[in-house]
Amino acid sequence: MSEEKLIAAARAARENAHAPYSNFRVGAAVRAKSGRIFTGCNVENASYGLTCCAERVAIFKAISEGERGFDAIGVVTDTETLTPPCGACRQIIWEFCGDVEVVMANLKGKVERERAGKLLPRPFDSSHL
Repeated sequence: MSEEKLIAAARAARENAHAPYSNFRVGAAVRAKSGRIFTGCNVENASYGLTCCAERVAIFKAISEGERGFDAIGVVTDTETLTPPCGACRQIIWEFCGDVEVVMANLKGKVERERAGKLLPRPFDSSHL
């Protein structure tokens, strides 16, 4: 499945974002090795610590539906400088997706790619337990 479809799915998910406090709407799409795409958007809460990022929503949806292997995740924002996943999301991506390609895009068509391992050097995982 193409990168364009991954970005389009993330872009569509962004439309459902619930971001009344920050107005920072994010969409994400994670592609399973089966070819299925799972999407997520950020969901804010007045108690900011309870907010959930788009990347985690997409991954948790996929996991809850039985998927376990992933090969890419896309993140779409409406910013000039492309937005990488936050630290918490980087950890979740590493835990459930490993060193996948992270595709960052904006609404103007700018796209950048980076491996999860480069975004999260020396990640914490089960090998440390």
